[in-house]
Amino acid sequence: MVHRNSQALRRALAATALCGALAMAAGGCTASSDDEGTDAKKVELPEPGVAFDYQIGGSYPPPAGVRAVSRDRTAKPALGVYNVCYVNAFQAQPDAEGWWQDHHPDLLLRAADGELVVDEDWDEALLDISTAAKRERLARIVGEWIDGCAEAGFQAVEADNLDSNERSDGLLTAADDLAFGRLLVDRAHAAGLALGQKNAAGLARQARRLGFDFAVAEECGQYDECGAYADAYDDRVFVIEYRSDGLAAACADWADRLSVVLRDLDVVKAGEDGYRRRTC
Repeated sequence: MVHRNSQALRRALAATALCGALAMAAGGCTASSDDEGTDAKKVELPEPGVAFDYQIGGSYPPPAGVRAVSRDRTAKPALGVYNVCYVNAFQAQPDAEGWWQDHHPDLLLRAADGELVVDEDWDEALLDISTAAKRERLARIVGEWIDGCAEAGFQAVEADNLDSNERSDGLLTAADDLAFGRLLVDRAHAAGLALGQKNAAGLARQARRLGFDFAVAEECGQYDECGAYADAYDDRVFVIEYRSDGLAAACADWADRLSVVLRDLDVVKAGEDGYRRRTC
């Protein structure tokens, strides 16, 4: 299953319709995240500009030279590289909607008529982060997934859909997303994991001030957004492009600073039909 939701990808689809062991050896950085007085552990930050592969649609041996990989939270980390754990933190996976309905129906965002508010492009119900009480409850649930990433041996987490407010029909705000993000920062750092902002370029500086450690940016080359992430995160940015012109733009401006890779939209495993991967 593809776990990917981004404003950039929705634009792309609309247009087409019309530091692990090797990272530490290479000088991976660590940082303390206890500025708020929590019992946060040391976290290992990704090395800027390392060769990267995006494998959230299925795991396979990292290509030669790759030193950082992102995989789904249900997968195992890759050996000898910096591993980022994908977590859909702000929306419900399509195959998990029934679980949410059975166990936490009030934590799914609903319109005035009671219908679920859904990201139509990816058929994902939005989580209701509109109140502090609901954010706390959701942080406990998502926090268990984050803890699972740490137990599995990942070094970091990418928290997808920081931009969920943009698909909420006005029921959520950017402030809601950031407030929930802060709870995730605390949980990830307490588990010893770096936390990555996923998309929402306009919130990069605010997210960094909250404690996010790096960014995972889909199609920032395509939409001229890479600079916002690079400035906020000191070049600790993993860029995924899905079109050749987006890759060309990202490589022209950022090849010497950011980690850039082209993948197919479905992010399928190597050897499967449709697999595509290129770098600068």
